Amino acid sequence: MSFINSLRESLASARHGVVDRLDDFRADILDGGVGLKALLLALLLLIFLSGVMGVLWSSEPDTFSVRESLALESAQAADKPLTGVATTKTLIQVASLMLDKRGGFISNDIAPPGVWMDNVPNWEYGTLIQIRDLSKAMREAFSRSQSQSTEDTDLALAESRFNFDHDSWAVPASESEYREGIKFLNGYLDRLTDADLHNAQFYARADNLRYWLSTVETRLGSLSQRLSASVGQRRLNTDLAGEERATRSTAAPVEMLIKTPWSEIDDVFYEARGSAWALLHFLKAIEVDFADTLAKKNARVSLQQIIRELEATQEVVYSPMILNGSGFGVLANHSLVMASYISRANAAIIDLRELLSRG
Repeated sequence: MSFINSLRESLASARHGVVDRLDDFRADILDGGVGLKALLLALLLLIFLSGVMGVLWSSEPDTFSVRESLALESAQAADKPLTGVATTKTLIQVASLMLDKRGGFISNDIAPPGVWMDNVPNWEYGTLIQIRDLSKAMREAFSRSQSQSTEDTDLALAESRFNFDHDSWAVPASESEYREGIKFLNGYLDRLTDADLHNAQFYARADNLRYWLSTVETRLGSLSQRLSASVGQRRLNTDLAGEERATRSTAAPVEMLIKTPWSEIDDVFYEARGSAWALLHFLKAIEVDFADTLAKKNARVSLQQIIRELEATQEVVYSPMILNGSGFGVLANHSLVMASYISRANAAIIDLRELLSRG
């Protein structure tokens, strides 16, 4: 009898142990469910905050007045500013705004929300291309009196820094290289404005201006063609037009279909918008530094018309996305509108270069 009682006690104890373990297991499951819910909630909150930050970071810098900026910073604001100061200061300010705008420099971000964004990085790239072109022109033309003269060391170092990859996030980061470029531009500006130093110059000549405008012309021509290709068009191959005995490396079709992929339409649009933003500021600075040259050629009004066309590219885009309707379709085509402004500015630059070449 005692054996049976002992067996019953053992079975009861085992049953209670199993029940206790089941209760503990159920509690662990419930606790894990709460933890999983908290994790999902935190993830959703992170996505929401990243979306809000992405919207805030998507705003582009406003245009600024080159003349007002020059008047505030130049000690000779009441008089005629030193030649080259407006162009150099504007190049520095445009590069600084590209880096210090809301959200900072986004092209090389590897974390949300920057890694998800593409409009602002393309805007930055368009701006950077114009910065590179002007810094190159300053090193090769604006700061040199003759083709055999020595190039300015600070401008040479600045150009190399601005030509660094725009999507490098570490060792070194793109921002650090571009800030080095700004530092070298400031070094050139300090020497340019120091009356006791004579080792920095800026030559506002018609041939120097034509040199830079030729680069601008090719940039805008390329952007115009890429924007126009948003709807697709068949183009005749005119690569060898105008030269009877011209040859090419490989054969090419007589007619080609050129069309921008739908996934790249907004990329090209914002690259053009960033390029036009930087260029209109540079042209306003050129208007100050090359005032005498433009007046001699009676070309100031031509330059002002180019600036006006580029200012139109900065109008607010009210649509939440870049539309790509057909040429005469129901929906708008923002790329074709941008292309019209870019093309008119490009045509005016060609006329301006021809005007500056006349004796």
